[in-house]
Amino acid sequence: MFANSKLIKRLAPAIIGVAIASAAYATTDGEEAVSGCEIRTTQKGSMISLDGVFVAEAAVSGSYTLKITSVSGGGNTNIRQGGGFSAGAGEEVTLGRVMVGGHGASYEASLEVQAGGETLKCSERIGSSI
Repeated sequence: MFANSKLIKRLAPAIIGVAIASAAYATTDGEEAVSGCEIRTTQKGSMISLDGVFVAEAAVSGSYTLKITSVSGGGNTNIRQGGGFSAGAGEEVTLGRVMVGGHGASYEASLEVQAGGETLKCSERIGSSI
């Protein structure tokens, strides 16, 4: 019996740690956590690819709106894409992709994501320096 009490004393911190971790997991399991969004730009010859990117911390579904407008240069660009999406835990998804002219034009790109009870907004000003 004396040996068992020593064992219990040694294991008590580990048992408490497991209990705390289990309680924390139980409170976050099922919540839809959202981690972030960004506008990615890629030069492709004389064009620029603008991608709305979302990374989910946990499995989530929601909706998005990607807007691209020209802010200088010749011509006029006003593009809006949107819709529903779903992503698994840790998954990175592309929410909309637009190709625009890259010679001397500047664009304002914005992505709004509604997921997991939150609204995320990210934006990027893209100029001819890309």
